[in-house]
Amino acid sequence: MNHKDTKDTKWETVDAVERSPGKVSGVWVFRNTRVPVAALFENLRDGATVEEFLEWFPGVERSQVEAVLNYELKMLAVTV
Repeated sequence: MNHKDTKDTKWETVDAVERSPGKVSGVWVFRNTRVPVAALFENLRDGATVEEFLEWFPGVERSQVEAVLNYELKMLAVTV
């Protein structure tokens, strides 16, 4: 899945994220931040840990990251 393009992902069911046309060009971001959800996946792909991500993006809460990762795990299970 290309996390930059979330057309196929039903993020609206995840309370930890939000999207608004006037906020960060309308991409999905962690709720109450300007941090794109894609930034999490890009950093994890590049070898960062969740702890490092949370240090680098202090507005994002661990519970938000966990909600996003749990959602992705569920989506992977559905598509397998």
